[in-house]
Amino acid sequence: MPRTRRTTAAATAVAVLSVLATACTGQSGSAVSDDPGKEVTLNFWHGWSAPSEIKAIEENIARFEKAHPNIKVKVTGNMTDDKINQALRAGGDKAPDVVSSFTTDSVGKFCNTGAFTDLNPFLSKAGMDKAKIFPKTLLDYTQFNGNQCTLPLLNDAYGLVYNKDAFKAAGITEPPKTWSQFVEVAQKLTKPNGDSYDQLGIMPTYHGYETTPARLAAQWSPKYFAADGKSNLAKDPGFASMLTAQKDLVAKLGGYEKLEKFRNTVGDEWSAEHPFHKGQVAMQIDGEWRASMAKEAGVTFEIGTAPLPVPDDQAGDYGKGYLSGTIMGIAAGSRKQNASWELVKYMTTDTGAVVAFANAIHNVPSTLAALESPDLQVTPEFKTFLDIARNAKSSTTPAQADGGTYQLTFQDFAYAVEKGDVADIPAGLAKTDQQIDTDIAKAK
Repeated sequence: MPRTRRTTAAATAVAVLSVLATACTGQSGSAVSDDPGKEVTLNFWHGWSAPSEIKAIEENIARFEKAHPNIKVKVTGNMTDDKINQALRAGGDKAPDVVSSFTTDSVGKFCNTGAFTDLNPFLSKAGMDKAKIFPKTLLDYTQFNGNQCTLPLLNDAYGLVYNKDAFKAAGITEPPKTWSQFVEVAQKLTKPNGDSYDQLGIMPTYHGYETTPARLAAQWSPKYFAADGKSNLAKDPGFASMLTAQKDLVAKLGGYEKLEKFRNTVGDEWSAEHPFHKGQVAMQIDGEWRASMAKEAGVTFEIGTAPLPVPDDQAGDYGKGYLSGTIMGIAAGSRKQNASWELVKYMTTDTGAVVAFANAIHNVPSTLAALESPDLQVTPEFKTFLDIARNAKSSTTPAQADGGTYQLTFQDFAYAVEKGDVADIPAGLAKTDQQIDTDIAKAK
């Protein structure tokens, strides 16, 4: 379902969260003393805004309040990290007690600054083994340096959504599994028309909606940081290989300028006018929500889904992908920590609650039990993304003290590469490493 672009959210969070360290006074989960059995009202802020998403949140909260009649929840939606930050700095009764954010990239900063409470003591007191509740990759992006300051609340897996009718017309019998197959299929599906296209196999530029450097890099199984914590982009050959492969695909589909000109004529990512919905693009790198959105938009073609292709020398890893998701935490300044934990625990670990929410907004469940629940509504298109989420080799971008700044630095370099502004990719990656290391050192 529609949601804020995480790259945009990360940029906002990076800009505003740098002052959180002086604004927050953290509390240990084992030190708080409020009685969760007494009458209390919690302020819960989240980022969802679509009517169907708001309805799903309200239904989830209603189930929680029924199970916890003494706890009332005041819900405020469509809240950005900027607004959340301002409220946390101001404090007071109107500040959020519980927060849900789309910005997984900022977990490192949330934890490092003490903006959110470490949930490990709460988990321990409840006798909950988080490793048996959540997939490892989701735990990786919700904690930093052992501080579990957030927990996963639903999950996004990224794969390939494609037009089966266009495939059939081009004589393509199955989705591509390796990068060389992907390039061949994208070219077969592309129908140029002068300086534009009647149909484009795929929009390969990094501005093309969810076709971001991080999504593609995941297929090369990259290691962003070395054991000593230093940025590892230049030393891991996967980054240079991915950047080179993507640049080559851009060239083969018409070149950067022609592709960007076409991209600027197509519809918005979250509207019915999306170019995949309109048949203007035959393949789309996207999340689990795209197939359902396309159906709601009234597409007339059959939709297929598959994992993203992998490098030819990693063909045995086909099935993996990039994972991200929504996070949920407790504001460190809240005086209602125990009651807040009851809400966080319910929404993130209760199988019924997680499954119902996932069904309502068409996202991947975030607990191991919910992934296997018989109540989970699974279409053939959706199953692909469940399999990607379960794949042990699926990965995410690791949390860092600078939040998502290091990703934006890498992304800016990738933009320069695809435009043809970088003559020496390895040297450029080494320089990017230096900038990332400098930024992280400052954040620490």
